[in-house]
Amino acid sequence: MKVLVTGVAGQLGHDVMNELAKRGIEGIGSDLADAYAGIADGSAVCGMPYESCDITDYAKVAALMENLKPDAVIHCAAWTAVDLAEDEDKRDKVFAINKNGTENIAKAAKETGAKMMYISTDYVFDGQGETPWDADCEDFAPLNVYGASKLEGEKVVRALLDRYFIVRIAWVFGKNGKNFIKTMLNVGKSHDKLKVVCDQVGTPTYTYDLARLLVDMIQTEKYGTYHATNEGGYISWYEFAKEIFRQASLAGTFGITQEKPEVEAVTTAEYGISKAARPFNSRLDKSKLIREGFEPLPDWKDALRRYLLEIGE
Repeated sequence: MKVLVTGVAGQLGHDVMNELAKRGIEGIGSDLADAYAGIADGSAVCGMPYESCDITDYAKVAALMENLKPDAVIHCAAWTAVDLAEDEDKRDKVFAINKNGTENIAKAAKETGAKMMYISTDYVFDGQGETPWDADCEDFAPLNVYGASKLEGEKVVRALLDRYFIVRIAWVFGKNGKNFIKTMLNVGKSHDKLKVVCDQVGTPTYTYDLARLLVDMIQTEKYGTYHATNEGGYISWYEFAKEIFRQASLAGTFGITQEKPEVEAVTTAEYGISKAARPFNSRLDKSKLIREGFEPLPDWKDALRRYLLEIGE
């Protein structure tokens, strides 16, 4: 099997390439840069080939797909800067990447006969209530530009393809990029007290664990829309931060102690900084994974423990 992975410079794409290599599956990485991670020969991770491609240019996408003729595409590339997406001068670019770029990938996949996996988000919903969102729920009402653009990506995939997977994820963290855990650890070194919102609820997703599931899934014909986060129940960002600092203090390598920093729970309204509206309810119902025979991701606390070991100083 040959798999093209877009967005390999990001957290998830990087780990998907590593997972493919681990299993001996042929992978080709792609992103916007001329070379991956500054490697002169253009290699991606694990010695696999890398191809530079601007997904907003259909001619380039079509040429790449026709040349490679992959059996599948795992489309991780996206605009993910949620607050920056709200800027008036960024909106067109956000949609060019998340909608038009996805449409270009889907068109090329249809032309070459490749199956496609599109990585989406809980932000396609309005984040209200407390009921977990079902994977096949179509009550779409995104609160911000990022969510609206990712929903448009979902729509073009469904409209153009029969052989597709849409996988919605939330609260992502991985080694190769910025995330909430790294932010908390950095801020925690220099602040005695932090405020973290307690009324936004969901479950974290470790890209290392998610990559395993995605590679499992792409090798099947069990098409459709799925939700995938780590197991372990639903928590608030405040509870996540508390556990990050608890485990970091035990690790003893991050400059965090049991006494510092103190974490104060505040409401979203009290926090009041975010430019983009955030969903209160990011609970994703993952029962469809079980019904279709896929192995759930491990508990998020265990994922956090392994992640801290991976990035430990």
